[in-house]
Amino acid sequence: MAIFHHDEEVKIASVVSPMFMENAFIISIEGDPNCLIVDPSFDTDSLKNAIDSANLLPQAILNTHGHSDHIAGNEAIKDAYPSADLIIGEDDAFKLSDPVANLSSQYGLNLISPPADRTLAHGDVITLAGIDWEVRLTPGHSIGHVVLVAHETNPTLVINGDVLFRESIGRTDFIDGSFADLETSIRDQLYTLPDDTIVLTGHGEPTTIGHEKRYNPFVKQALN
Repeated sequence: MAIFHHDEEVKIASVVSPMFMENAFIISIEGDPNCLIVDPSFDTDSLKNAIDSANLLPQAILNTHGHSDHIAGNEAIKDAYPSADLIIGEDDAFKLSDPVANLSSQYGLNLISPPADRTLAHGDVITLAGIDWEVRLTPGHSIGHVVLVAHETNPTLVINGDVLFRESIGRTDFIDGSFADLETSIRDQLYTLPDDTIVLTGHGEPTTIGHEKRYNPFVKQALN
């Protein structure tokens, strides 16, 4: 997966946590010590080892949404790198402090995260780890789920969380879930991107927009 930003290589490392097999990502640009941590989950030791061994400094911790498997590592990562801002979509920020809403109480975890340092709204543009990201609200799996799109990378890069998976989609059976909303999010916010766009998924392997438009059995694009 070769991705470049102004001819500089974008480095993407992942740490998969057991239990939910959730992907946490470390995103940086070659030669720049700043990095972005995406959705830190339960295996924070491996995540910190990967960050420190690469001599990186987290600039921000991004939660694509507030479900427990995507925020479980917030406290440990924030404690380890206190200068990193914790960021989440404005409509999911309440889940950080609500174990019922973040789904941890049903597993007996009663997980509470530190509060957000910044919240994101649809249409925001934020610079993280040297890359400009457009924020797009994508409800359906979680009411305040956001994806972040890097238009200046080659190819385009999307931090997608649990909206779209390789030939699958995020669950919509949670209290604020909706298949209709998720389908709209995918068609309007993701399938409008270039076909070669790389999609970093919260679970499983990365995919591309073109592959999903053609082969995703849940939300398939009609082909001319």
